[in-house]
Amino acid sequence: MRSMTGYGRRTIARDGREMTVEIKTVNHRFLDVAFRLPRALFFAENDLRRLIGETLKRGHADVNVTYVNLRQDAREVRVDEALVMQYREALLCARQIARKERSSVRDEDVAWIVSQPDVVQVTVKEEDQEAVLALLTETAAKALRDVTAMRDREGESLKADLKYHLDETARLRKEIAFLAPGVPVAYRDKLISRVKELGVTEIDSQRLAQEVALMADKCAVDEELARLESHIQQMRKTLEAEGETGRRLDFLTQELNREANTIGSKASDAEITKLVVAMKGEIEKLREQVQNVE
Repeated sequence: MRSMTGYGRRTIARDGREMTVEIKTVNHRFLDVAFRLPRALFFAENDLRRLIGETLKRGHADVNVTYVNLRQDAREVRVDEALVMQYREALLCARQIARKERSSVRDEDVAWIVSQPDVVQVTVKEEDQEAVLALLTETAAKALRDVTAMRDREGESLKADLKYHLDETARLRKEIAFLAPGVPVAYRDKLISRVKELGVTEIDSQRLAQEVALMADKCAVDEELARLESHIQQMRKTLEAEGETGRRLDFLTQELNREANTIGSKASDAEITKLVVAMKGEIEKLREQVQNVE
């Protein structure tokens, strides 16, 4: 069993490139992946999505990728020579107007020209997409291994908790099954006592039997108890199954709750009602935990 809660982060630096992939997952009905990628890695989103889909089956995953290219050939610096000459001419013209013309340009004049907009342009050179994709894939795969390892550990804890609440549900079912046959008998005794309180000395046994039979049929929960037992056994098997089990467990939990509600509506006994309330509490705890199972 695997939980949908996990976290993984890996960084790999190679050949002047540094890639960091951070993945955080939480529960979700389906697989939902949200990316935060630098512009240089937009081309790799589909490949990264496919890689994640091969590993994770359900859950919401936030994937944050940072990339730094420290290679010497990562950027290119260019000087707009024509623009430099125009700035130089403008500078000389200004000096002539101020009657301070000089035949040469000083170092500080060059610095001024270079500092002007668009004179020096720094451009990012096109990446080697094959090399970048390989680095991203390797880093993401390692981060995913961390995520799945954590999801497996969380899954074991979930399984233990689910087993506990399922055992409690089974115990309460047995107690209800033990008390259920006594409900018509208690109703008969109560009915006889009530008739005697009214001063009736002769009781029509046939009429009494009919009333008790109707009551027994109305409060019979044998079928519900049998289905409860079947659902409990199916959940036990599912807890030990491999692969994606969350949806099946969610369905079985709904069925458990349905049968518990039916027993509660049929129960005419205070003790059984009390047990049903306790059972519904255990089933609700099962439902909450099942939401985190992949």
